[in-house]
Amino acid sequence: MGDNFKMVAKTLFGFEELLASELRNLGGAHVTVGVRNVSFEGDTGFMYKANLCLRTAIKVLKPIKTFRVRNEQDLYDEVYKMPWNKYLNVTDTLAINATVFSEQFTHSQFIAYKTKDAIVDKFRDTEGSRPDVDLDNPHLRINVHIQRNECTISLDSSGESLHKRGYRTATNIAPINEVLAAGLVMLSGWDGQCDLLDPMCGSGTLAIEAAMIACNIPANINRKQFGFESWLDFDEELYNKIEESCLNKIREFHHNIICYDKAPSAIRKAEDNIENANLSEYITVEQEDFFKSSKNSDRKLHIIFNPPYGERLPVDVKEFYGQIGDALKQGYTNTNAWFITSNLEGLKSVGLRPSRKIKLFNGKLESRLVKYEMYAGSKKTHKQKPLEEN
Repeated sequence: MGDNFKMVAKTLFGFEELLASELRNLGGAHVTVGVRNVSFEGDTGFMYKANLCLRTAIKVLKPIKTFRVRNEQDLYDEVYKMPWNKYLNVTDTLAINATVFSEQFTHSQFIAYKTKDAIVDKFRDTEGSRPDVDLDNPHLRINVHIQRNECTISLDSSGESLHKRGYRTATNIAPINEVLAAGLVMLSGWDGQCDLLDPMCGSGTLAIEAAMIACNIPANINRKQFGFESWLDFDEELYNKIEESCLNKIREFHHNIICYDKAPSAIRKAEDNIENANLSEYITVEQEDFFKSSKNSDRKLHIIFNPPYGERLPVDVKEFYGQIGDALKQGYTNTNAWFITSNLEGLKSVGLRPSRKIKLFNGKLESRLVKYEMYAGSKKTHKQKPLEEN
């Protein structure tokens, strides 16, 4: 297809293969895994679909020029030469983000500033006026990436980070990032074929992402806007067709998603966010202390949660993680239980041997996603050997 072009989707550490799989399933071409990113090819409609549907992407960038730079003047000259009137009107606004991995260039803010100078100087010289900078809601977001001496200028088709789904208006002290939540559910292997419980739901993000996965609802259907919608070449009719096609692929879900939290304030926030996501018919929220709870059926259950790490929410880590293990052993047989934590000492207090450990990052915190397989009427859980970490 002659109208295909290269794009780069950014993601979190450990989610690269998940994102690559998502892109292939959507129909992306030449999908190539990098570190915290995946490159691929597609046309304009696929760029719209990627932003709308990808669960583990943070940004979708469209590279428009790559060149070598020795110093800041090289950067200025190359950016100045670009045909910026193809992408921006003089009355529009812009914002520039820079990431730098280079011995020659060490200050990303200065790189962004120099790029901005080149663009506005070009407009001033050719049209006698210049576009303004708007960091909050610009018409065009531009990404500058310098790796050693190679510079890539990209248009940011997403706008705000894609983790800002649009449904979460109420949060707790330590809310989980929506992209991280979706990735955890996907890594846990849950496919909507059994009941799911988040026993420490906070603002309900894990349950919402799980419900959207089960029903095949586009991840970002609740967003108010994407970056590409203010581009000069935005094709609204094409976007509407893409959106309609994706919505037609939503499927029914015939199991239960349950949220527990013992804090009334968390329950209210979770209910608000679930309602905002139009998922109230799929998710039940209950004020319940997980440590005093047990399964209410013999059916297989999938548990996934984000317990306190002892960072922003103070807990007695040894006691708290010991209670997690006790609750699983005493009340949750025939269950696959997954949770993420950065408190690696706390894991030792669970008293169970994980069958899986996956290294991830929650923000800047190095963490582990762990799996415990709770069998009915046996002690297999205690005999399992943990798998190697990813």
